[in-house]
Amino acid sequence: MSEDKNTKINDEVVLSESEKQERILREQFKIKKRNRRIRKLVIWAVVILVLVLGLSWYMQLRENMRAEQEAMMARSSQVQAKVTRNVYTATIDLSGYVEAYDIQNARFRATGPITAVNVEEGDVVHEGDVLATIDSTSQTYNVESIRRSIREAELSGTQSQLELLNLQLTTALNNLEYTNLVANFDGTVADVNITEGDYFEAGSTDAAVTIADLSRLKATVEIDEIDMQYVYLGQTAYLTFDSIPGQVVEAYVSYIPTLGTYSSQGIGVVEVELTIDNPPASLKPGYSFEGTIASEGDVEMLLIPQAAVTTGRGGATTVQKLLEDGTTETVSVSVKYLGEGTCQLVAGNLSEGDTLVYTRETGGFMGMMRF
Repeated sequence: MSEDKNTKINDEVVLSESEKQERILREQFKIKKRNRRIRKLVIWAVVILVLVLGLSWYMQLRENMRAEQEAMMARSSQVQAKVTRNVYTATIDLSGYVEAYDIQNARFRATGPITAVNVEEGDVVHEGDVLATIDSTSQTYNVESIRRSIREAELSGTQSQLELLNLQLTTALNNLEYTNLVANFDGTVADVNITEGDYFEAGSTDAAVTIADLSRLKATVEIDEIDMQYVYLGQTAYLTFDSIPGQVVEAYVSYIPTLGTYSSQGIGVVEVELTIDNPPASLKPGYSFEGTIASEGDVEMLLIPQAAVTTGRGGATTVQKLLEDGTTETVSVSVKYLGEGTCQLVAGNLSEGDTLVYTRETGGFMGMMRF
């Protein structure tokens, strides 16, 4: 009986220790859980603080930008300008390159071996000179044969036979002439692409001999539709070349085509031809130039500030015209920029003395940000 009692007491002591250990573990778990909750609260507090500070910075930056924009708008001022009339000498700028006044790419119109080449590159030739020849044995035989037939027909043939033979003779003479390569004008031999003994095919696209007329030079320049009103045949142009510094070469307008064309920028242009008589010896085809054409007499034009012109969609240009009652009217205009902030009024319902209104910025623009 006493043994059972002791055992019971010992079991109670052991159970009490287990419970005590379990309580300790539970307390430690509660402490860890509470620490984790505190850490989360701290993290969220930091995040909220950062968000508040970021929002505050954003609002301040936005306010600063708004104040900057308002300050810039305050620095903008409305300006009034008059449409003025000016008298001047119209000057048209030119650029391009010169080329030979005329070029002959001579080709035989007969087929056969080349029997003679009479010129070399650089030779001066005259109209009608024979540059080269092709073997003409067959053509000469045909001519003589037909002539003999004509003599016989004159004695015993009919009139129709004689007429037919004369036509054949004309053809044979032409074929004989085709064996000669002839200069069409006075000029200089620029290139020789054949040698004696070569075989030439009629209809070849390759030039046998090239002749250039260098007694005059020409150039084609594009002049826009606005400036064409000041251009006429015989008008003098003044050209300068990098190849002959310090020298001004005179040319004249030698051809104005009936039809104009469009440039790559969509501007109407006319390809006007200039001619230089008796060019300097050092001036060669292919040299580039800058130049001007000046109109004779005074030209009147209406002028407006470039700043007053607004360009809209499709390139349409307008200005704001001040009316007598203080309001403004939008006027469509066509202008040509002349430089130094000034435009020529080419078209538009404006007159000398009309007042234009536009906004001018008096301060710098550092850029605008939108939020």
